[in-house]
Amino acid sequence: MNISEAAKLSGLPAKTIRYYESIDLLSPPQRSANGYRHYQKADINYLCFLRQARQFGFNIEQCRLLLDLFKNPQRRSTEVHQLVSDKLEEVDTHIRELGETRDLLAQLVGACANDEKAECAIIDTLAGQQEQGQILGESKQ
Repeated sequence: MNISEAAKLSGLPAKTIRYYESIDLLSPPQRSANGYRHYQKADINYLCFLRQARQFGFNIEQCRLLLDLFKNPQRRSTEVHQLVSDKLEEVDTHIRELGETRDLLAQLVGACANDEKAECAIIDTLAGQQEQGQILGESKQ
């Protein structure tokens, strides 16, 4: 099948497929006599696997490791488990950081008078003209 069919079956744009080939994440497919790429069922399986891995937030190098494990019938599940556990920790950290950022933004919104005046606690804080502690209601000691 050609690249447009591979793209349709895998759910990935043809541009992404070509990119994966260019960075050696995916082996270049066979070429037909006219030079067009010719994909096999295994290629589609790898592309679907990569699409799923990317949807879970794995970066390219993590996808490379996962794909190598996927292709290896001698793999040990402990390797897969460790890679995914590390990703889970990364996601948990990001969620925690996003929660903290969300709380700070909510406090900034609460500190803004939201009126027709030019003074704005949000702008002052972003410009460093007002200490964050003041906005957040912390007392200086």
